[in-house]
Amino acid sequence: MKRVFSILFVVLGCQLNAQELNCEVSVISAPALQVGPVEKEIFSELEGSIYDFMNNTRWTKDVFEIEERINVSILITITDIPSTSSFEGKIQVQSTRPVFNTAYNTTLFNFVDENFKINYARNTALLFSIDQHRSNLTSILAYYAYMVIAYDYDSFSLEGGTQYFNKAQIIVNNAKNTGDRGWEPAGKKNNRYWLVDNALQSVFKPLRTTYYNYHRLGFDVMYNDMTGARKVVLESMEALAPIQRSRPGSLNLQIFLTAKSSELIDLFSQAEMQEKNQAVSILKRLDPANSSKYQEILN
Repeated sequence: MKRVFSILFVVLGCQLNAQELNCEVSVISAPALQVGPVEKEIFSELEGSIYDFMNNTRWTKDVFEIEERINVSILITITDIPSTSSFEGKIQVQSTRPVFNTAYNTTLFNFVDENFKINYARNTALLFSIDQHRSNLTSILAYYAYMVIAYDYDSFSLEGGTQYFNKAQIIVNNAKNTGDRGWEPAGKKNNRYWLVDNALQSVFKPLRTTYYNYHRLGFDVMYNDMTGARKVVLESMEALAPIQRSRPGSLNLQIFLTAKSSELIDLFSQAEMQEKNQAVSILKRLDPANSSKYQEILN
């Protein structure tokens, strides 16, 4: 798999053919927001600038082939324009990962960040440094680039994304005293600060282990051992129980379950009745708010 063999590629002297991300970007206005031609042009330019920034920045030292890039989509919805160069709204970031030997892509990360407030002037280059907070826009984008990469690496090797979670945390530390929303530990624990802080806390280690077991030892081997792979997936979900007990409804666990709920329903709907019942029991305990949804497995 891609991350496992990246060192081998370097040793063999392969050329760098692509950056890490294959990122699609869309910047739109909320239906209630009245925008004219000028604002639409700004949105279009912002969209292009973000596209170039995400796809042309070198985020790691690893070698990626074009087909190995991480598929990411960014949807920015502008809800308010306080001034000609100030924009507020929300940003949704989603990444997927291919399942080995199939045409199927599984969602790794899907998060809607309501704390999106930026300044953007036309014809301005987007500059980023890991050592300082240059702008809220580039810090947000770089933060999510590293989070996406971290989760992707975690799915290919056990806790393989640690260095990229650490980079995301550096961005948080540089930004948390700027006054910009989303970087601070105060208030609700559902922002950028807590998302990466949780990922690096020992209590959430079972979730990081599940990212690896679920994907690399579960879904990646389904093409030749569906029964065994489904058992690994079920065990990986059961391993999340300590997180739910100690941090019920935690942000990181909910992000994972939201991304995987439909996939898990499809997977265990094909299982034997005993395994179906076991899956429903585990999933209802992990995600009680969606208990009725998991009941579909038994239908």
